[in-house]
Amino acid sequence: MNEYAIKVEGLTKRFGDFTAVDAITFNVSKGEIFGFLGANGAGKTTAMRMLIGLSKPTEGTGYVAGFDIRTEAEKIKKGIGYMSQKFSLYNDLTVKENIRFYGGIYGLSKKQITKKTTEIMEELGLFEVAKKPVAALPLGWKQRLAFAVSMVHDPEIVFLDEPTGGVDPHVRRQFWETIYQQADAGRTIFVTTHYMDEAEYCDRVSIMVAGKVEALDSPDNLKNQYDSETMDEVFLKLAR
Repeated sequence: MNEYAIKVEGLTKRFGDFTAVDAITFNVSKGEIFGFLGANGAGKTTAMRMLIGLSKPTEGTGYVAGFDIRTEAEKIKKGIGYMSQKFSLYNDLTVKENIRFYGGIYGLSKKQITKKTTEIMEELGLFEVAKKPVAALPLGWKQRLAFAVSMVHDPEIVFLDEPTGGVDPHVRRQFWETIYQQADAGRTIFVTTHYMDEAEYCDRVSIMVAGKVEALDSPDNLKNQYDSETMDEVFLKLAR
């Protein structure tokens, strides 16, 4: 377990007669950027919800940061970072208020919150807009702020659920540069996306089709295996 940030075996989630996640198995190494790819409705978000302690599996086992997803969900929630597609920010609060609010949610002391607030605003260059409501920020800044806020408590593992949905390609590339910086600092990044070109930015990817992991390897190995030039081509061949 010590070598893995995430370890999953036979993980399954059923809703009545419908199987949303079908006996998936994979490991994620510490410090790895792991892409969890698939079309909308493939089961990505359902699987992530089990990993972050928001939904109990029907069958199978899973460990995140060494904690059992069945019995230690609360420990997992406190020890990970999570960024949803909608950025999890409060639009009516200012930039500074959002950072301080999430610092409090994650149990930081007043001194730690003050230090983290300064660090995040310096890193993102947000001092000029610190007292403006988040609603007034450009989409790219909201995205980067939401990512920073998800790591305000210095988690070892960060889960990103469709973090680049709805933003233009230039902003997407900028955001991936930020992800690289955090991975270089030793954080494990688990990211779901339906943009197949983003698979190229990951160390390894799994591709889900109808609730099952149909392929898992590095982008280059998958392209070689499926005789494809792009990950889009790989996905199309798997989805047939």
